[in-house]
Amino acid sequence: MADCYELVADCRLRAATDLFAHTWNPVVLAALREAPRRRVELRASIGGISDKVLTETLRRLLGRGLVERRRFAEAPPRVEYALTALGKSLVDGPMRALGDWVVEHGDDLIQ
Repeated sequence: MADCYELVADCRLRAATDLFAHTWNPVVLAALREAPRRRVELRASIGGISDKVLTETLRRLLGRGLVERRRFAEAPPRVEYALTALGKSLVDGPMRALGDWVVEHGDDLIQ
């Protein structure tokens, strides 16, 4: 933890783990893994997420630089959300490793 600041609360590790403190962050990131999606498609693919919570989650992920919002000059206007390079590195790195671990040890975890 040599890269942490003087206070543990300011540690980079905490900033990274905070991404998983919000239940919907990893779910939305995983839903964007395959391809960019429009908001309606994103909500339908996730299921069980309210429009308000999806909005809050997208804003949080946009603010962290993990997701980008693409606006197309069409009639009617079209907006898509996609993973940034940083978002892809999180989804294909730590989230994939966690997924692999859960597949291997999930039964032990819930017993």
